[in-house]
Amino acid sequence: MRLHGVYFAVAAGSFRRYATYRIATAAGVFTNTVFGFVLSYTFLALWSERPHLGGYDQSQALTFVWTGQALLAAASLIGGGFQEELQERIRTGDVAVDLYRPVDLQAWWLAADLGRAAFQLLGRGAVPLAVGALAFDLALPASPLRWAAFLGSVLLGLLTGFGLRYLLALSTFWLLDGSGLNMLGTLLSSFFSGMLLPLTIFPGEFGEVVRVLPWAATLQVPADVLLGEYEGTALLGAYGFQAVWALVLLAAGRALQSLATRKVVVQGG
Repeated sequence: MRLHGVYFAVAAGSFRRYATYRIATAAGVFTNTVFGFVLSYTFLALWSERPHLGGYDQSQALTFVWTGQALLAAASLIGGGFQEELQERIRTGDVAVDLYRPVDLQAWWLAADLGRAAFQLLGRGAVPLAVGALAFDLALPASPLRWAAFLGSVLLGLLTGFGLRYLLALSTFWLLDGSGLNMLGTLLSSFFSGMLLPLTIFPGEFGEVVRVLPWAATLQVPADVLLGEYEGTALLGAYGFQAVWALVLLAAGRALQSLATRKVVVQGG
């Protein structure tokens, strides 16, 4: 089997693995939907007082809420994903087995995380978004091209999110316990991705800064693509923003991986 076939098999296996957790998936769908309703009514009250807050009308603001719920698990916006499993393998020394495989460690875990994300997008993303569309007046596009552009942005956001979480996971080579950094990563992602409030709401220089941080590429940009905020050359610019952060973070992860495997004695190995 060629190397790219191996990674495809890893992604497919990860998709099937998460598909077996049916009760957990159902519970996640329920949680996302309830949280979506809570945020929706909060946003309704807020936008009733401040129409066009952040540049969105009420329908667009509600669409932002349910887009966030659709991407919550797929993009691991408030935790989850691969990093805890990799951190445990580093802590126990089982990562030594991974390093002996004739595949790249980063590419292996990226393939596994993309397979997980694909299932979560279908299993935990589509249903809450559909429920939100039935319960509220959402500004969902009718154009298939807009949906295709959105999925392209989601993919770039997933790559960026993986890059961030891979760096957190590799910190375990030195810290041995990554739980503290995981909590910090979740906090940063929740706030700076737009999960709690759209980043366009934040004023002045602070708003300008948070909109160029890598977390913005995981939710804020895909949501704006879905809402039609980026079209034509602006869409290419949004893609470029996400792609640059994805490449920078993946390159940083590769550099840190090289440093870790060269200088750190694997615990338990």
